[in-house]
Amino acid sequence: PNPDRLLEDGDNIDIDDLHFRVLHTPGHSLGGISLYGHGVVFSGDTLFNYGIGRTDFPGCSHAQLMKSITDKLLTLPDDTAVYPGHGPATTIGNEKRGNPFLS
Repeated sequence: PNPDRLLEDGDNIDIDDLHFRVLHTPGHSLGGISLYGHGVVFSGDTLFNYGIGRTDFPGCSHAQLMKSITDKLLTLPDDTAVYPGHGPATTIGNEKRGNPFLS
């Protein structure tokens, strides 16, 4: 099926009283996005609790993933809760301090 709407970096998604900003976070996939709002970010397969997304698939790019994490996610406030596509939640501050893939 065709998508109802194509999302771009900086777009807003409003669901009732919830408002999220689209962050284009490619690397794990070309069209990877994260959704940020209300003190949380849904990071999909970009950033995990002490991990990062895989980049060993066709079309993936480790350099692009790291740029996405550095430029789009690690610039968020340290107390931002991170809800990844897999595994437990974390915070931006925890990842800055302890994620071995970010040192």
